[in-house]
Amino acid sequence: MKRLLAVTLVIAALSSCKKSEDAAVTPTSSKPVPAIYQKIYGATSITSDGTYITIKSNGQPDHVSVYYPTNNNLYEAFSGTTFGGNTFSKNPNSIAAKSYTFKIPLNPQVAATHSATPLGPIGVSLNGVPFFNQYAGPSQPLTNEVVSFDKYYGHPAPGGDYHYHVEPLYLTTIKKTKYALLGFLLDGFPVYGPQEETGNAVDTVTLDAYHGHTHVTSDYPDGIYHYHITDSDPYINGSGFYGTAGTVSQ
Repeated sequence: MKRLLAVTLVIAALSSCKKSEDAAVTPTSSKPVPAIYQKIYGATSITSDGTYITIKSNGQPDHVSVYYPTNNNLYEAFSGTTFGGNTFSKNPNSIAAKSYTFKIPLNPQVAATHSATPLGPIGVSLNGVPFFNQYAGPSQPLTNEVVSFDKYYGHPAPGGDYHYHVEPLYLTTIKKTKYALLGFLLDGFPVYGPQEETGNAVDTVTLDAYHGHTHVTSDYPDGIYHYHITDSDPYINGSGFYGTAGTVSQ
């Protein structure tokens, strides 16, 4: 009888331990990731806690660039003209792998107070490359920087952070289309290309101070506020975030 009781206690202890291990590897806070965010094919991971979507990325483009080291398979020499018909002039930086963590609201809402976009990442594109705002530095226009945009209109910062200030040409002409979903800003609102789904160019008169407007898209049949990328300042975003911004770290 004593032996049977001892065996029972051992089994109970093992069972309790197993349940604790299961709880440790399967957090109860994990929620399904909506399909729309799974379009971010360049992410290294995408998770949800039901309130925020967390997107991790190394920030490296999946297309060729003159800014990759020459021994990289994606290196390609580039010369001629770039964004706005400017003569290309390479900056001294090279693309480096990063460890971005973008945390954006799962259900974005208009903000009571619209915060200005910071220098550095303001959102993430579908290939995991960050979006930057329309400034080269504090209140400094991109006038002298656009000459360094590569074949697909991106370039790296001094720390090797590759990014797009303007239309990500690889996404709008090779991977997707000019009216496709291109990514999300930190406030969780989507970013679309320079055309509406009708194929017509976006009428900038219809865009508000934040460079967006609200209507139905194929991704959001009930309608949603969204940003549009255009070929003139502010390119991606205007006077600030339309919604309450999440966070980004690296």
